[in-house]
Amino acid sequence: MNTLAYFVFTILLLSDTKCSKILGVFPIGGKSLNILYNKLMKSLANAGHDVTVISAYKNLLPIYNGTYHDVLLTGFAEDYNERILNEYHLDLDQVQESYSLFESRGIHDLFLPVYNKTFHHPNVRELLSSNKRFELVIVEHLWSESLLSFSSYYQCPLVVFASMGGINPWVNDIVGNPMPISYVPHYWMVGDFSEGLEFFQRLHNLFYYVTEHILIHKEQLPAQNQLIQQAFPEKTILTAQELYHSPSMVLLGTHSSLRQAAPLSPNMVEIGGFHIDPRKQLPSDIQKFLDEATEGAIYFSMGSHVRSKDFSAEKKSVFLKSFKKLNMRVLWKFEENLKGVSDNVLIKKWVPQTDVLAHPNIKLFITHAGHGSTLETIHYGVPALMIPVFIDQFNNAHNSVSKGFALKLSFSDSNFNEETLSLMIEEMLKNPKYTEKAREISKLFHDRPMKPLDTLVYWTEYVIRNKGAEHLRLGSVRLSWYKLYMVDVGLFIVIVCIFVIYGIVSVYKALSSRKIGSKIKLQ
Repeated sequence: MNTLAYFVFTILLLSDTKCSKILGVFPIGGKSLNILYNKLMKSLANAGHDVTVISAYKNLLPIYNGTYHDVLLTGFAEDYNERILNEYHLDLDQVQESYSLFESRGIHDLFLPVYNKTFHHPNVRELLSSNKRFELVIVEHLWSESLLSFSSYYQCPLVVFASMGGINPWVNDIVGNPMPISYVPHYWMVGDFSEGLEFFQRLHNLFYYVTEHILIHKEQLPAQNQLIQQAFPEKTILTAQELYHSPSMVLLGTHSSLRQAAPLSPNMVEIGGFHIDPRKQLPSDIQKFLDEATEGAIYFSMGSHVRSKDFSAEKKSVFLKSFKKLNMRVLWKFEENLKGVSDNVLIKKWVPQTDVLAHPNIKLFITHAGHGSTLETIHYGVPALMIPVFIDQFNNAHNSVSKGFALKLSFSDSNFNEETLSLMIEEMLKNPKYTEKAREISKLFHDRPMKPLDTLVYWTEYVIRNKGAEHLRLGSVRLSWYKLYMVDVGLFIVIVCIFVIYGIVSVYKALSSRKIGSKIKLQ
């Protein structure tokens, strides 16, 4: 089914839905993130809704049914590429697969100016001063509690989108979803925990969760609340602390086939893979290159945040020499011209990744293990050699290896050389277990009651129809921490036990002294 037919089918399926006005707020300027944001809001427009999107990129895709209005954050994409990526710049050869207890603080401080500029951007101020009203606000949750204030401003329900996997302490906490520390590793815990957490791992996990809770409530929320007060000095807007538990629904950009089983509250819905369109025709040169790959082909891309052109000369040489020895073709997303490329390698500055992965001749995906790329490779059942670099990529790689469809090569590994890379590629191409496992998990990924895009639309409209779906919210969001973890009840039981023991000991002493006194009298 082609893309147009797919959307027509979706429109017909949802044609009885009334048009609602929906606001999306997505100021982070990363290209890969905005592909998700654009797809999310475009899907709601195609379902017949009137959507307005605050973002760093203008929508360039056709809308088949509803309406799509851009509130363009001019300069934000450039700022992201020049400031944020530079501040978070990594020496690729010195990448360490670990995170400090205070990792979230650094990222929060990095994004805080972006959210402040969002509130004061002329195009946003123009929207806020207009008479336009909304029935729902959707916000990406990336250390961005101040953005939740848009729902308070427009007095409407709030939906949070979690693009980074979803099962993490931030989104779990805002909806009160229970996360047992005994077996659910914190987002910054790096490693393969498929067999459970050992004692010291559980201790480390506890430190992460406690530190995260303190950072959120003692530093992050006060800083975010200051942005709200500055943005709406004359309006009665809820504080960041009050908004923290206000989301009606969380849309998780993940799926259970790719993660460890964990509790999910009724208002947490998995939509991982919603951004993947039906396969389209490839550009003619790529189509010809892959069609003629009779021995199969490898696709290699490090995503949009990490660029192959930034590799050291030594790393480039490792890949070029390894690829030259192959009797199969390699499609390499490389952002500039590259010398010394063998005849079996095609260099392209831009590649339609999902359409390439859908090609039947693709036998292996060499990837940075970004969340989107991981979803896409398993969507098409392609095994992956993962070279993680930062943020969620380390755990994506560890998790994929534990699932059996991937191998991991650390970028800073001292054994990252031509021999190691060649051996790993050979292992994955010749050992069928990786492809078999990828296809097995792909079946789980597709085995759902609804397509992820339809799930996204249904639950978003569900929140609108049911005016916030209050009945799905857990009672834990209304409890203070000491009530949630039964600290007051525990202390009460301890105090009662102390009094009971004290009473028993006192009675025993009194009886013992009387008994001794009676013996003395008898004597």
